[in-house]
Amino acid sequence: MKVVEIFTDGACRGNPGKGGWGALLRFDGEERRICGGEMLTTNNRMELRAAIEALKVLNQRCNINLTTDSSYVKNGITQWLPKWKVNNWVTSNRKPVKNIDLWLELDELTQKHEVNWLWIKGHSGHEGNETADSLANRGIDEL
Repeated sequence: MKVVEIFTDGACRGNPGKGGWGALLRFDGEERRICGGEMLTTNNRMELRAAIEALKVLNQRCNINLTTDSSYVKNGITQWLPKWKVNNWVTSNRKPVKNIDLWLELDELTQKHEVNWLWIKGHSGHEGNETADSLANRGIDEL
């Protein structure tokens, strides 16, 4: 099975405000950069959107190392989401899960692959994360 490295990031100017997402995908020495934006959104939605759009690019089952600087995304997909499903999409505080539309989409996409979720500190000089951040900001600028 192919191994793909993905670096994702989301950005928002205002929260809510204009937002962008970006992703860098690497496979077999090749790179693909994608980005986009939305006029009125939140940083968490853009972080989720970055992971979703990166996974949508893949047209066959892959082993993926997906690196994000969003603990919301990493903890959400690896820890909270299984509990939300059992609890009918209600949080431990008995409130509806925010961004459920994106969590459902991300959950569906991850079922098609073997995903290893990695977290790194943002804006710490990590080349993949810095590229994803630049792409997310480009997504805002191109709105």
